[in-house]
Amino acid sequence: MNVLQPYDDHNRALEQNVHPPSYVNPTPTGPYHLVVIGAGTAGLVAAAGAAGLGARVALIERDLMGGDCLNVGCVPSKGIISSARVAATAKAAEAYSVNVPGPIEVDFAGVMQRMRKARAKISRADSAERYRKLGVDVYFGGARFTASDTVDVAGTTLRFKRAIVATGSRPAVPSIPGLDGAEYLTNESLFSLTQLPQRLGVIGAGPIGTEMAQAFAGLGAKVLLVESDHGILSKEDRDAAEIVQAAIEKDGVRVLCCGRDLHIAQEKGIHLRLDSHGTRYDEPVDQLLIATGRAPNTESLGLETVGVDYDDRGIQVDDYLQTTNPRIYAAGDVCGKFKFTHAADFMARAVIQNALFAVGPLGKKRMSDLVIPWATYTTPEVAHVGLYPHQADEQNIAIDTYVQSFEELDRAILEGEQEGFVKIHTKRGSDKILGATIVARSAGDLISQVTMAMTQGIGLGKIAGTIHPYPTQAEAIRKLGDQYNRTRLTPLNKSVLGVLRRWNAGT
Repeated sequence: MNVLQPYDDHNRALEQNVHPPSYVNPTPTGPYHLVVIGAGTAGLVAAAGAAGLGARVALIERDLMGGDCLNVGCVPSKGIISSARVAATAKAAEAYSVNVPGPIEVDFAGVMQRMRKARAKISRADSAERYRKLGVDVYFGGARFTASDTVDVAGTTLRFKRAIVATGSRPAVPSIPGLDGAEYLTNESLFSLTQLPQRLGVIGAGPIGTEMAQAFAGLGAKVLLVESDHGILSKEDRDAAEIVQAAIEKDGVRVLCCGRDLHIAQEKGIHLRLDSHGTRYDEPVDQLLIATGRAPNTESLGLETVGVDYDDRGIQVDDYLQTTNPRIYAAGDVCGKFKFTHAADFMARAVIQNALFAVGPLGKKRMSDLVIPWATYTTPEVAHVGLYPHQADEQNIAIDTYVQSFEELDRAILEGEQEGFVKIHTKRGSDKILGATIVARSAGDLISQVTMAMTQGIGLGKIAGTIHPYPTQAEAIRKLGDQYNRTRLTPLNKSVLGVLRRWNAGT
C-alpha cells in the first residue's frame, strides 16, 4: 500500500481506520439483501444507506476503505492545495500593503505531514469500525462473482439477493515511448512524497494535472506541464480555461501545449522530448507525474461468469444503473462518465432505491435525472453544471447566454480577484437554466446555487428577486438574473411602464 508511506503516526492512524492490520472478517450467517463490492464513495454510501433502511449488507474492500477520494484523490490533493494557496497569499501580501519580513519559505515535509494528519482525521468517517456499528458486515479481500447470487471474498462465499459493483477507477497510463523504462508518479504515489521535486514534469492538463502543477509550483517546484491538446482543461469552456492557464503560468507553471512526438528518456534523470508549436524540446525533470485520465477497475471480478457486460470504458448500465444481469447494479467511476465523488454519492443513492425498494418501474430513479456539477480546484477555480454551448448545438437546443465579469463586481475588485466571470445559458426566450460556468476563487461553492436552481426548476428571473448580501461574489449570479429581466422589457412593456410613471407623477 504505497499510500501508507511514510509509515508515520498519521498513516498508522489511517490504516487502523480503513484497513486494520488485525481485522478478522466476519462469518456470514445467511444471505445478504445487498452485497457491495468496493468501499469507495459509491460503495460506502450504498452500504450505509441500505443498512440504515433495514437491509442486511456486506461491504467488500480489497485495499483501503474510502477509496481514491480519501486516500489518493480529493482529500490529500486539497490538503496540499490549501498550503499552496496560503503560500501564494503570503507572497502577494505586498500588493495589499501588508509587509511580510524576509522571504517566504515552504516546509514541504511539513505540508505533507499536515495533509496526512488531516486525512487520518477524515478517515474516521470511512472506518471499518464505524460501518460495523452501522450494521454493515465489512470484509477485506478480493471479490469475485462465482454465480448470479454468490460472490467469493478471501475464500468465503457470500450469498446475495442484489449486488452493487462500486470498484472505482485507477490512473490510465498512456502508451508513451520510453515510459515503461522510467520511474514516474501517479495520483496513487504522489502523496507519499516527503521531499519537494525541484523540477516536476506533469503529463496531462486535465483537472488533476492542472491542480497539482499549480500547487507544486506554489510550493517551490519548477513545473513543466505537457498537454497534447491546444490549451489546458480541454473539456472546459475556453474562456474559463484561458483564465486558468494565465493564472497557473503567472504562478510559475511552464505550459507546453499541442505536444507531439513525446518520448521519455531515463538518462541521468528523466528527460521529456517533444515537439510543441514547431519547436523541439528536451526537458530534464526530477520527478514525472502522469495525469492522463482514469480507467475502470473491472478486472478479476468474474463479470463474465454472471453475464455482466463491460468494456474499456467500464461496466455497461442502463439509466437505472442496472447491469446486463438484473440482480447486479453498478455505481461510481466503474460505470459513470462523471468520475466525481459527489456523482458517485448520488448514483449510490439511486441504486439503493432501484435495487431494494422499487416495485417494478414504480419508485425507480434515473441517472439522467441527476444534475451533476463539477469543479477544478485551481486558483481561480473553474466550475460547471449542465450543458456547454457546443452540446446545446449538437442537441439542436437554442440558447441565450448571459455573462457577468468580475471586473464589474465590487467584492472581486476589493479582493483583487477580477479575473473571473459567471456565464449562464438559458433556453432561448425563457429563463430556464440549462448550464453554467463560473471562474472564481470559490467557484466550486458558487456553482451550487445554480445547481440548486436547475434541480428545483428555479429560473434565472427568480434568482434576480432573491436578495444577496452585499458585497459578495455570489452577487454575480443575481446580476445575471437582472440581465435576463431587462430582456423582458419589450417596447409594449416600456410603453405601459411609461404611462404608469406619468400617471403616478401626475397624482
